[in-house]
This record gives sequence, C-alpha cells and structure tokens, in this order.
Amino acid sequence: MHWLTDPGYGPGRLVFQRGLAVTYLVGFVVAANQFRALLGSGGLTPIPAYVRRVPFRLAPSLFQLHYSDRFFATVAWAGAAVAAAVAAGAADVVPLWASMVPWAVLWLLYLSIVNVGQVWYGFGWESLLLEAGFLAVFLGNARTAPPTLVLWLLRWLLFRLEFGAGLIKIRGDRCWRDLTCLYYHHETQPMPNPLSRHFHHLPRPLHRVEVLANHVTQLVVPFGLFAPQPYATVAAAIIIVTQLWLIVSGNFAWLNWITALLAASVVDWRAVARLAHLSIGPSPAAEPPWHQALAVAVTVLVVALSYWPVRNLVSRRQRMNASFNAFHLVGTYGAFGSVSKRRYEVVVEGTDDAEPGPETVWREYEFKGKPGDVHRRPPQVAPYHLRLDWMMWFAALSVGYAEPWFPRFVVNLLANDRATLRLLRHNPFPDAPPACVRARLFRYRFTTRGERRRTGAWWHREPVAEYCPPIRRSGVNRR
Repeated sequence: MHWLTDPGYGPGRLVFQRGLAVTYLVGFVVAANQFRALLGSGGLTPIPAYVRRVPFRLAPSLFQLHYSDRFFATVAWAGAAVAAAVAAGAADVVPLWASMVPWAVLWLLYLSIVNVGQVWYGFGWESLLLEAGFLAVFLGNARTAPPTLVLWLLRWLLFRLEFGAGLIKIRGDRCWRDLTCLYYHHETQPMPNPLSRHFHHLPRPLHRVEVLANHVTQLVVPFGLFAPQPYATVAAAIIIVTQLWLIVSGNFAWLNWITALLAASVVDWRAVARLAHLSIGPSPAAEPPWHQALAVAVTVLVVALSYWPVRNLVSRRQRMNASFNAFHLVGTYGAFGSVSKRRYEVVVEGTDDAEPGPETVWREYEFKGKPGDVHRRPPQVAPYHLRLDWMMWFAALSVGYAEPWFPRFVVNLLANDRATLRLLRHNPFPDAPPACVRARLFRYRFTTRGERRRTGAWWHREPVAEYCPPIRRSGVNRR
C-alpha cells in the first residue's frame, strides 16, 4: 500500500526528529540540574511523599517502583545521553526496529519525570514534548519513507496546539478581542528576555497588528495544514515565522521550538530545494508491512483519544493545557487566555539581624531569570527552563500558587541549603546562613526610554505589600 508512505517528507521528518531530540536533551539536562532542590528527598515537594499519596495508575512512573536521588539523577542523565545520540543521528544508522527503541526510551523516561513532577512540571510544553515524542517513535528513520498517517497525526497535533491557543484567547480576556493585549503582555509575561522591553515600547498600532496577526495565525491558518501542497507549506511557513517572533520576544522554554518543528514536518522540502536549485538526495525505501500496521494502530488510538480534546475545543468552558489520560497523549493546549495588566514580583530578602527592626539591613536574593535587580538586563534563557523562576511569577499572581512549596523554600534559605542555592543567581549570605528571611511584593514596569538613559535601569519598581513576614532561623524546624 504505497499511499501509506510518502518519501517526499523525508527531509521534514529529519528536521523534526533531530530538533525534537535536542529538545529532549534540554529537558533532561534541566531535570538533572534542578531536581534535588525541587523534587529530591529534601526538596520543596519531595517525590517520595508524592508517590505515597498518588497510585501508579494515576501517575505511571519508574519512580513509583523505586526512588532515590541517585536513581533520579541516573534516569535524567541517561535520558540526556540517549537524546544526544539520537540528535547526532544514531537512530538513522540502525535497522528500523532498532531506531524505535531510543525514541521509546526517551518517551518512557521523560514520562516518568513528568508524572512525579507536580507543580514544577505542570506546563503545557511538558505534555507537548511527550505527545510529539510518542509520535516520533513511529516515524521511522532515514532508511525508510515516512508513514503518511503519522505525518498527518503531527499535523493534527499542531492544529490542536494552534487552534486551541487561538480559541482560548478569543473566549478569554477581552483585550484579545479589542486587540490591546500586547500593550501589556511583553512586560507582564512570565520571564521577559533581552528584547522584551524593546517589543513593549513598539508603537501601539503595531501591537494591535501583532494581535490581529496572531488571531489569523491561530484561528485561520491551521486549517491550511490539511490543504494540498503548496498551500500546506505556506500555512506551515506562517506558523514558523510567528514562532520565531515569539522566540525573540520572550522566554517560553521549548514551547515555540516544538511548535516550529511540528510545522517544519509539514513543509515540502523537496519543492523548496527545487526552487533553491539544491539536491536533496535519493528517496528512502518503502517501510515494511509491520511498520505500516503499527502506523495504522497508532492512528486508530489517536483518533479514539481525540474525542476529549475535540469536545474541549467546542466547549464554552474550554480547558487550557489539560491531559485526559496519565500518558499525556492527545491533550489540549493553549496559553494566555488572560493577560496580566500589571507585573508583580516577589522579592526575597535575608538579614543577619536576629531581631529585625526599622534599621535592619536586608539583602536581596537574586534569581537566574526572573526580574529582581532593576539594573540587570532580562536574560535569554529559552529553550532552557528555570522552573523555580516560573513558579515565582505565579506566586506573585496569587499566594495560592506558592502554598505547597514557598514555606519550604524559605526554610531552605535559612539553612543555606546547597541544592536550593544552586537555583539562584546570587546568595547574599555565602559564609553563614541568614538569621531571618522575608518576602515582599513589588510592582515592576519597564523603564521608559528617558528613564533608561538617565538611570541605566531596565526596570522601575515600587513596594506593594508584605508577602511573607520575617521568619527566624531559630523558629523553624527543617524536615
């Protein structure tokens, strides 16, 4: 059945798979570097306590069977090694069946981390990586032509991702409908990057054009993904350009990168090569019948599981970034259904004074990514993901987001916990832990062009309220 394969999409598969392997690599390195402080035995939300509460059927994971910090580190670094090998092309020089093994291993190991990751892994791009990674298992390698059905499943994933994000905006904040959301978004997004301030100060008419272009890209263009070529390539190219715009204007981990990679799998790269007078190489051989049967089985599975996200898309109570099964397959996506109009930041401070008073000198902890020092330029972080910094943004929106972990974070600062301090850019108490730690809520805004010239500051801030009252080292009991 020749219609089950499409040799012309071999280059698109190559771009998608290599890029996805690099994304897996980033994800596993992030996990290896941050897990001890966040999820380790002495972390802010320890995995051992979580797996005692949540059964395997609700959160299938290797760590349900066994957990130790050393075992988690082994899993994370093993995943990084496998991802690096696949990104280097190892899966393309082995037989087809053998090429599926590393992709399956990557999916299983990352699923095991996400399912015990709790609030630190509650972001939409975790499920997106798992769903795309699951489909990559069945895409074949350079020795065989890509399976047509799985290529269409990638389009279906991209459609749900973009169209769901567009619907959540139109149904959500009024500023998306009156085209004013980008008056605020570049300034109030979770983690601005070096160019975010410049985007924020673009003329307001251009911001309205940005929003309108976003609506077209997310609500109209996705239907073009199912059109014949070259229209599908045009739709994919529009999505790629939009994602590049988002990449240069903010830090959203690997969300935009995977979206662009999914769109790259739709592009007819042979036609592009012909236009550029380039040679793209011979077509791969047809896939064997057993692999075709697997592609059909996976398609049936995805079609069956699509009932829930489709129902969600047409619902007036659309959910954003939700998984409908414990394996994070065929979920629903979306982002920024509402946009903050003001930026608030939680500033954490410590002092050596055991009895703080009006004259107490407080020294500020500096985070790696989130705004703190007003003279520090927002850093470029993505596709790397600073999980604590992101949760601090949520904590500033509502103390409810911080309740499960922020008290423990303060306790660890009072003990100069090494793993916790590794998540920070600057510890103002390198020699001995502070006697007291507190947190205050500030309002932040980008400086105007005039303020920037006069002061050299990127941000202007003013205190709003006490967030966490002073906590003394002598008064806490570290678990």
